[in-house]
Amino acid sequence: MLEYLELLAREAAAVEFEGPLVAARSAGLPPGHLAELEQAKVVALRVRALLERRRRREEELSGLFDTASDLAGLRDVDAVLAAIVHRARTLLGADVAYMTLNDETRGDTYMRVTDGSISARFQALRLPMGAGLGGLVAQTGSPYVTADYPGDARFRHTGDIDAGVSEEGLVAILGVPLRLGSRIIGVLYAANRSARPFAREEVSLLVSLAANAAVAIDTARLLGETQAALEELSAANGVIRAHSDSVERAAAAHDRMTALVLRGAGVEDVAAVVVEVLGGSLLVLDAENRRLALVGELAQPDPSAVAEALAASRTEGRSVRRGELWVAAVVAGAENLGALVLRPDRALVDADQRILERAAVVTALLQLFRRTVAEAEGRVRGELLDDVITRPVRDADALRARAKRLGVDLDAPNVVVAIGADALAGGSIRQRAVSWAQTYAQTRAGLAAARDGHVVLLLPGEAPGAAARLVARDLGKLLGRPVTAGAGGPATAPEGIAAAYRDADRCVTALTALGRTGTGAGTAELGFVGLLLGSAPDGRDRDVRSFLDTAIGPVVDYDARRGTALVKTLEAYFGVGGSLARAAEVLHVHVNTVTQRLERIGQLLGADWQKPERALEVQLALRLHRLQTS
Repeated sequence: MLEYLELLAREAAAVEFEGPLVAARSAGLPPGHLAELEQAKVVALRVRALLERRRRREEELSGLFDTASDLAGLRDVDAVLAAIVHRARTLLGADVAYMTLNDETRGDTYMRVTDGSISARFQALRLPMGAGLGGLVAQTGSPYVTADYPGDARFRHTGDIDAGVSEEGLVAILGVPLRLGSRIIGVLYAANRSARPFAREEVSLLVSLAANAAVAIDTARLLGETQAALEELSAANGVIRAHSDSVERAAAAHDRMTALVLRGAGVEDVAAVVVEVLGGSLLVLDAENRRLALVGELAQPDPSAVAEALAASRTEGRSVRRGELWVAAVVAGAENLGALVLRPDRALVDADQRILERAAVVTALLQLFRRTVAEAEGRVRGELLDDVITRPVRDADALRARAKRLGVDLDAPNVVVAIGADALAGGSIRQRAVSWAQTYAQTRAGLAAARDGHVVLLLPGEAPGAAARLVARDLGKLLGRPVTAGAGGPATAPEGIAAAYRDADRCVTALTALGRTGTGAGTAELGFVGLLLGSAPDGRDRDVRSFLDTAIGPVVDYDARRGTALVKTLEAYFGVGGSLARAAEVLHVHVNTVTQRLERIGQLLGADWQKPERALEVQLALRLHRLQTS
């Protein structure tokens, strides 16, 4: 197995992972060892693929952050657009990337920026409106991809375009719109000189880069308009100054929001910047219309009104006004991540709307980053807890070191809470419970994981019963159904925690068997049942089977061999306080029948079975027997 770790450590190619298996076959190792190596290879390749996806995602986020930084310091729009096109080519691994813009004066489209192009004819192309793949993108406002441009009949071909594409040698082309509000101003492309598919993530990435390019073009347009107004409309100096101030305010706000992203700030920090710049109150909602942050005073708007405004904002690609509120959709590609709802103190100009829209983009980046980090940390914490409660515990010192890096102290008193599987039926319900448990445990310096049909939490503390009741109450409110939680501990060290998990597992099973669903308790709170269910002080399981065999084993065996009801008779007899008549009523038999059965029980258990000491053991054994057979 060490060979695969070494291959992962040096980032070996996928084909090299076959090496250890080939060597093992050549050495004539047994089939069992070969099967283990095959499984290890599969797992290692999965880890390699995951690391590669994460590396690529980091590169994409880094590219977006670099683009945002370029926009914050925008001075030369040509340089920014060239950087965006270059990043598109690099991040997508394309042979060529280029951008076309619409020329409203001439009524056609021209090539603005290219990267990786080798054909002068291609670089100088001017396209009629509506022609080529770009015409299809501009008409529909949606991304389009073709795996075979020369043979694709979905769009209108022209001789000039086909000749330029042919001279460049392009085969597969992806195009996404450059959108300003509801208007398409151009198209951003990534192309290959051989057939290749473009994944959905690559389309989303190119859409994000196109949005940044549109912001750069629009910001340059605003700066140009302001400069022209200053030169040509000296009489309207007051209006021009207000417009210039709004542009500077937008640039300053964008600088501040970019700085927030770079230093790892939160959504509430972005909201505070928007309110500081624009005034008023701002509410940040997540995808399920729940509040993430609120700056100022603003009541929760009607969900249906928010949904309508969000749909309009996504369609138009900018913020929309509804009464006194402005709404900007927080999206990543086609995924809805929430909304910004602003109630300004004054009328907003275009640049102010851009501030709100840029805040929505920054909020989306922060949420995606936080979600990625949270998912990774949740998996790490879950894997650690799974290793801790696995018996026998291997390498306790290594577990302590891993826990310390996560802020968890395994040598301090901890309790283990197991959530009953009855409350977790359904994939979405189970996933919500796991997500809640991870957040709940992490905020308390604990761990959470899904194991053996349960959701398990490790929480600092010395009161297992109280912890189980809190978990049952809070998770029950979230899921809208009763939740049963059993707890074990307190325990210290990995070995003790593993034993506490077994106690918690038995405890939740006992609560369900005793009809106490929807409640939480610790093993100690179940009385004698808890003592017998729990682990011994040295961490070994108590010998419950031996106790049952000694206390009521002969009666259970007699019922099994002859089909009698002596166990049921004992339960009824003790249940009515030792009254023969009432026991007969419960069993729906004659009193003489009860007497005869009790005589038979006396023959099996001994004449002293009704003495207080023996009677207590028999009743406890009956309860444990019922738990085991439920």
